[in-house]
Amino acid sequence: MGDPRRQKQKYAKPKRPFETERFEQELELLGSYGLRNKREIWRHRAELSNYRRQARRLQALPPADRVEEEKTLLDKVVRFGLLKSERSLEGILDLTLRDMLERRLQTIVFRKGYASSMYHARQLIVHGHVALDQARVRTPSRIISLAEESRLSLSPRSPLNDPSHPARIAASAAAERASMVEPEPREEEPGRRREARLDMDEDEREPVVAYDSSDLGPEDERI
Repeated sequence: MGDPRRQKQKYAKPKRPFETERFEQELELLGSYGLRNKREIWRHRAELSNYRRQARRLQALPPADRVEEEKTLLDKVVRFGLLKSERSLEGILDLTLRDMLERRLQTIVFRKGYASSMYHARQLIVHGHVALDQARVRTPSRIISLAEESRLSLSPRSPLNDPSHPARIAASAAAERASMVEPEPREEEPGRRREARLDMDEDEREPVVAYDSSDLGPEDERI
């Protein structure tokens, strides 16, 4: 039989477990992308952190010493559709957690109009209605490359291939409604970097400054 592969945890829990700001962000992502639990968020954040960690390490090397590794990393990130315009290490550092979640199989199935909601997309995948190269895929969290995205379809034996199926009609109506509604611009609260804090590693986060330097007198200014 051979030796079983050693199991290793693929995510790290937050070092500060009780953080209201992070709770709000995670709940928003859970609802927006139909995630099952917060472990899925932490797993994709670990993947993103790995890309960012490699990019920071390569930036610290002389340009001549990082050419091959940089090309390999950029090719991988572009292949999975994470980088679209800026093909550079700075572009990798600018990636957000939403960029990772947009490449999930569950998200792409919904964006293609096969499902009426993110949760419906998850159900279709788990029940075997989605196929990649005519083979069923049942992992909603799978990261899909650009080449694989064009080969996604409904399973040949799925009843959803019938355009008159109620689920297909509901999915088409949902896609039409989504195309008519323009997303509202997200306003950030002053002095808070909401999206960036969730995407960062715990060690990357900037310390929270609890004072305003404009309120300090000359004798109180910190050097």
